[in-house]
Amino acid sequence: MHMVIILDSSAIFSMENLPEEECVCPPGVIDELRRYKDPRLDLWGDMLRTSDCTGTSLKKVEDEAKKSGDLGRLSPVDMTVIALGLDLNGIVYSDDFSIQNVCARMGIEYKAVGTKGIKKVEKWNYQCIGCKKWYKERMDECPICGSPMRSHRKR
Repeated sequence: MHMVIILDSSAIFSMENLPEEECVCPPGVIDELRRYKDPRLDLWGDMLRTSDCTGTSLKKVEDEAKKSGDLGRLSPVDMTVIALGLDLNGIVYSDDFSIQNVCARMGIEYKAVGTKGIKKVEKWNYQCIGCKKWYKERMDECPICGSPMRSHRKR
């Protein structure tokens, strides 16, 4: 069976060589590698295919990340990596725990590259460090007192 691997920036940073299988990443990953001037981009350029995810898959990822509390922990590029995994029915290679968490919740196969990966699926809540009020979604600051927020695993 032909398996497609979807690569996140963190996976590429951890790899010595590209896997034998077909490797795809969203354009945002290539942009991140260029921004960090990663030399592997020149080496792997033509072996690394780019593809955009569908809007439908991106919406599903956003909805699931909202439910798990990972939405505030995922970048827009992270979300396209997961959505591409959904679109291509591939394996997402990433060392990002929030990407792994959302993949696990959505039934998308994933593999950690430079880390051990997540041990269990988590749900996140956010607490204001000032007034201590709890929120389900991440915000930059508390709407009540304006203090920064801190993420906590839901118990």
